Amino acid sequence: MRTGVKVKVSDEQRRRLEAIANNGNSKGKHICRARIVLLTADGLGTMAIAAEAGTSKPTVWRWQRRYMEEGVEGLLRDKTRKPGKPRTSDAKALELVELAQRSPPDGETHWTIR
Repeated sequence: MRTGVKVKVSDEQRRRLEAIANNGNSKGKHICRARIVLLTADGLGTMAIAAEAGTSKPTVWRWQRRYMEEGVEGLLRDKTRKPGKPRTSDAKALELVELAQRSPPDGETHWTIR
């Protein structure tokens, strides 16, 4: 269990984080991340930060760690991930379109997933 996470925020970084948190044009996820860091710098505990930000403890921990490792820039980008499903090849897509344009098999009234 983590206890007493301390984050150092310079005056310049605080101004930047406050600008993100108070800008109505900022993305919601960026506002939440900036608020987490600002609340941490103000000395609030994890539970209080999670309640104030409307998120979970692991989320608070994630963005505290990311800020400590990468600074404000780390809060403004998402980590890249592998896609869940591989993309359908162009050849396979063309095959499926051609198949769907034909009449259904004998004895069938319409195409189905099966």
